[in-house]
Amino acid sequence: MAFKKKPDPPKSFPLWQSTFSDLMNLLLCFFVLLFSMSTIQQDKLEQVAASISNAFSIMPSGGATVSNGKLVSAGISQLPDIADYFGDSLSKAANDKGNNPNGADSASADASEDQGSRSAEKEVEKKALLESEKMAENVTKEAKRYGIQNRIQVDFNGQYVRLTLNGAFLFNTGESEVKKGARPIIKKVSLLLNSYNNSLIEVEGYTDNVPIHSAKYEDNNVLSMYRALNVANDIRKYSKLDPAKIYSSGRGEYNPVASNKTPEGRARNRRVEIKIYNSYNSKR
Repeated sequence: MAFKKKPDPPKSFPLWQSTFSDLMNLLLCFFVLLFSMSTIQQDKLEQVAASISNAFSIMPSGGATVSNGKLVSAGISQLPDIADYFGDSLSKAANDKGNNPNGADSASADASEDQGSRSAEKEVEKKALLESEKMAENVTKEAKRYGIQNRIQVDFNGQYVRLTLNGAFLFNTGESEVKKGARPIIKKVSLLLNSYNNSLIEVEGYTDNVPIHSAKYEDNNVLSMYRALNVANDIRKYSKLDPAKIYSSGRGEYNPVASNKTPEGRARNRRVEIKIYNSYNSKR
């Protein structure tokens, strides 16, 4: 008995083609996701659409036809409602390109803002310096009226007017108590300060670099601190200023105005400075 030959199975595509097609689909999905999350630029989108149209269109390159009354050429007009697909991304990209190329407008705005801030700061510094200058003129005039112009030295900067009193005149060597003969001068300075009741008043004590060590004063820092404190207390006593606006501190030997190698220089370094801050620097 003869056996009938089985028919050959139908031929199919090679297995690698199935894997390859799956890979292409995955890549397509991947790039579609990237495209959906990217910022759309109108001109680049039109170029991509035209390229795709040229690649897949049944018309030859440069061909054109009419669809729904609209010219279709190179794929540009094939998506008349493309804004519906991508929302406001296209208009935003176009605005960014037209109004802010390469961030130039933003950088220009930042630069203008910085320049405006610097100009405002310089204007404030100029006004503060002018106010300090006017205050120094008034202090000098009042010092002459009280007859103490030879006992104080007046100078100023953009923050304050500084009155410098000689330490040898105010204190005995190694002591912090104000001399009885110097108290009338402190009293007149206090009366002068009454004109600046809205200003911060800072009293700073300074010494020379000659070491000191006693049961009462450990070093020059402590001595200068007590000297400034005693002068500040006298100003509180003789003036009508708000005591809370009067500060005192000791700076010791660390900010000399002359050389400590000579007796004259050391005498200049032993001093008390009274700083009257202008309105731009009186907020703490």
